[in-house]
Amino acid sequence: MEDRLNLAPTKSNLLALRQQVDFLDEGYQLLERKREMLTRLVYSKLKEYQALKHQAHLSLRQAYRSLSITQMRMGTQRIRQLALGMPPAIKANILPRRNMGVQYPSVDISPNPLQPVGILGTDVSLDKTRKDFSQMAVQMAKLAELESALWRLLEEQRKTQKRVNALKYNIIPRYQRSISFIENTLEEEERDALFQLKVLQQRA
Repeated sequence: MEDRLNLAPTKSNLLALRQQVDFLDEGYQLLERKREMLTRLVYSKLKEYQALKHQAHLSLRQAYRSLSITQMRMGTQRIRQLALGMPPAIKANILPRRNMGVQYPSVDISPNPLQPVGILGTDVSLDKTRKDFSQMAVQMAKLAELESALWRLLEEQRKTQKRVNALKYNIIPRYQRSISFIENTLEEEERDALFQLKVLQQRA
């Protein structure tokens, strides 16, 4: 890429370039603020994600511990039969959410009240297993929402960082070098014109 723009060294071009540099600088400042806000938001979401991930793993472990107890007491076949007629354990609604111009799915999820299933051939541990699994599903859905948001925010932050770097290290300096070149050229032309004027005055 050339060090400067390929423009004729005229006053009109100089004025236009100065206006464009002001506009680019304003855009750079806005992008830099956006990058800083995205960075803070990513770190905030990351802390939240780590805490929620720990809770979700504990919830998952508890749910499978409860299931193993129920399997020992009732048997896998009986659990499968009961599972076929069970009502939904959770209710969920997925809506689009937007933050800093980044859209990601927002999950509204909560466990349904436990509904009774067949009394014969069941154990009291079944209700605990159902409750633990519904809570685990809620935790996992929230974790998935946060992970999706985090990845999309990170991607937007990377894109913003690239734009900031392009403006700071490439585009704006190129315009500034062009301004400098035109200013120097115009000054030199003005000195030449003054010199020629003095020569003409001396000859007169």
